[in-house]
Amino acid sequence: MTTNYLEPIKCDVLIVGGGVIGLASAYELSRAGAKVVVIDKFEPGYGCSYGNAGWITPCFAMPLPMPGMLLKSFKWLLDPESPLYIKPELSPTLISWLLRFMASMTESKMLASVDALTQLSKQSLDIYKHLHATAEKKFSFEQKGLFMVAQTDDGLKYAKSEMELVARNGVPGRLMLEEEARAFEPSLTKRIKGGVFFDQEAHAEPLQVTQMLAHEAIKLGAKIISKAEVIDFQTGANGITAARTTRGIFQADQFVLATGSWSHKMGQTLRLKIPVLGGKGYAIITDPLAKNPQRPMMLVEKKVAVTPRNGTLRLAGTLELVNQDETFTTRRVEAIVRGAREFMDVPDSIRYHEIWRGLRPCTPDGVPVISRTARYPNLILATGHQMLGLQSATGTGKLVSDLTLGKPTDVDPKPFRADRF
Repeated sequence: MTTNYLEPIKCDVLIVGGGVIGLASAYELSRAGAKVVVIDKFEPGYGCSYGNAGWITPCFAMPLPMPGMLLKSFKWLLDPESPLYIKPELSPTLISWLLRFMASMTESKMLASVDALTQLSKQSLDIYKHLHATAEKKFSFEQKGLFMVAQTDDGLKYAKSEMELVARNGVPGRLMLEEEARAFEPSLTKRIKGGVFFDQEAHAEPLQVTQMLAHEAIKLGAKIISKAEVIDFQTGANGITAARTTRGIFQADQFVLATGSWSHKMGQTLRLKIPVLGGKGYAIITDPLAKNPQRPMMLVEKKVAVTPRNGTLRLAGTLELVNQDETFTTRRVEAIVRGAREFMDVPDSIRYHEIWRGLRPCTPDGVPVISRTARYPNLILATGHQMLGLQSATGTGKLVSDLTLGKPTDVDPKPFRADRF
């Protein structure tokens, strides 16, 4: 069958993927003067970015594989309500990913990953603060810090070790024991040992962030086209020449793949091995509590993210390494609520405004891929941000823009290179 399209749409840079990473890249590239088109198979901003906890917190820069995680992973494998659940499956993709995941659980790799993620997140926070002050389209942004709260001695020890790790990169934190922590955050009504407070951290409303980035990019000349699903790519001697989609053919000089958990499948279209696995996470919007939190909190032992909103409360957490399985698991949602209930007065009759689940794009070493590819010199990958997509989006966009346009980069690009796998 021959398909006849309209005349191809031409641009300097075609960005495939309209989540927060793709839109931040579009904003930075447009700001630098490039003619940009963004395409997305759905509506931009309504994918994984929509269900983000909303944190912009350089202190929260731990890669998924950490030293000592191996034994925990095997334990959690048997518990479908654990913070990290690996769905048993005889899949070559999963097995290969897990082997790389286990190989990344070393002290040296962890320290290098923390350094890279912290620097990218710090730059992102600076850009967000600038955008909050200058963007035409306003978005919710508050710099109230992040409080990591622990119930146990081991949990408090972990929070303290994280504070010491990020302090190496200029992110200050303050240890509080139980009495001070309770006075500081009155919503903590159940048993706790204490916590660590990072006062420079911020949070924002994820959908408003993506809408703001889209608005600013469009104002600078970018085009954003929804419901444009990539069918395949056309290639030539110098790399990719065009993307054939359900909305026509898009020709560009350079291409950016910001396709999140779909990156592995998209890479297969280009004969690229992109080791990104989908990790399913959940976010719940509820009524505010009688004693509602005054600031975002991480409930350490339960790995539950708590974010106060305007009139509601967001609870987010769990990670199921399930690749592209988007089925809904009720017990995972219930586990998040039970975890929050161990720290705060969450009523039995909790009312849900919204329950979201989506796939976080996870690399086996916990560090995103932001890099050109060897096979296609005009293709840049920008994917694999695990739970840190919103947090590191604007820094990623700046790095993508600099790499695309051949400019010096503000952060070291080496930790994010594609050829490390």
